[in-house]
Amino acid sequence: MNKIRVLIVDDSASVRTTLSEIISADPDLEVMATAADPYVAVEKIRHEVPDVIFLDVEMPRMDGLTFLKKIMSQRPIPVVICSGLAQAGSDTLMQCMEAGAVDVVTKPRVDTAQFLQESRMRICDAAKAAAHAKMKGLKKAAPELKVEAKLTADAVVPPISDMRRDSLIARMPVTEPIVSIGASTGGTEALREVLEELPANSPAILIVQHMPEKFTGAFARRLDLDLRHYRQGSRGW
Repeated sequence: MNKIRVLIVDDSASVRTTLSEIISADPDLEVMATAADPYVAVEKIRHEVPDVIFLDVEMPRMDGLTFLKKIMSQRPIPVVICSGLAQAGSDTLMQCMEAGAVDVVTKPRVDTAQFLQESRMRICDAAKAAAHAKMKGLKKAAPELKVEAKLTADAVVPPISDMRRDSLIARMPVTEPIVSIGASTGGTEALREVLEELPANSPAILIVQHMPEKFTGAFARRLDLDLRHYRQGSRGW
């Protein structure tokens, strides 16, 4: 099986070295290249396209958010934001997730063995999950499907009389309808689009959104504010 190729983009040489060691130690991953800033990264991508990009946010010449937007608009590649800001749940990282980042991880620290070991597992797992993310703009033609004729339910379960059906319905407990929605870390924009189309009188909604720790509160507040603006006629996105 081919290894997952990772491009590391970070202005810190020590971080590039640490990330390279962590990723290279996993038998399913390999470091395709490293880059000190997005301009160098572009040159690397021109020669070989990685499966996953680990991207810092705060960098000279071009910040990570700007580079991420350019990637997603020109050639979508799964991007994992690797930043020291991840612990704070900053607005900048929220914007990165909305721009298309599939995950956010905290930069590995070497000050404690336990934290470094936890970082190894988190970083490698994020790289493998990101490699299988479905990116917008990279659609493959779907194979033609042939659906075989199926038996109707009546052929499996004998039909019941109208009286019997009415009796069963009358005994069924009545509950309020609930809409359940599940989304991965990269699904924040899809979630927004779905919520925009729901009517104001829609049933109660239960949302399960996979998101790094300390981001959920900020995301919920931002989503609530944006939806209020949208309902009032100003999209505000």
